[in-house]
Amino acid sequence: MKLIIGVSGASGTNYTLNLLQGLRKQKIETHVIVSEWAEKVFEKENDKKISEITKLATKSYFNKEMDALIASSSFLADGMIIIPASVKTCSEIATAHTGTLITRCADIMLRYKKPLVVCLRETPLSGPCLEQLAVIAKYGGTVFPLAPGFYGKPSKISDLEDFISGKVMDLIGLYNNVYTRWKQ
Repeated sequence: MKLIIGVSGASGTNYTLNLLQGLRKQKIETHVIVSEWAEKVFEKENDKKISEITKLATKSYFNKEMDALIASSSFLADGMIIIPASVKTCSEIATAHTGTLITRCADIMLRYKKPLVVCLRETPLSGPCLEQLAVIAKYGGTVFPLAPGFYGKPSKISDLEDFISGKVMDLIGLYNNVYTRWKQ
């Protein structure tokens, strides 16, 4: 399986790191696109360099690399996850504004009816933002708010990150056991 992972400038880049660690364990080929703001946010939130994310990828790209192989619809990706996704990125996807590598790849996923999971971290959401998210969903994308569940009784932050990563893997069709599933 080949996945494109977009990292936009919203808070929550620790989710990206956690997901990429899980995908690497499953030997999934990952093509990671990092926006300039994602780099700044990651370093601010984690006191680490963005290389902590890019070294987990099979291949990494800058968001302005519009000549990258993955910018072509002839690149056969199985799906795309944008984690975290900013409101700006979601708006650009909803309006087919393909001026960055992340939004170009997302547009290709929608055109080819491939899985697109947009993990929105922003809160609260404005009316215009909700309308843009509805457009993404209408055309086949999955809007995934980065809101972890608590039924697994998390005891540390990594438990919450695992919950999100596991749910995202579920959406893309990957078996995983990284989070505690609901039990009665």
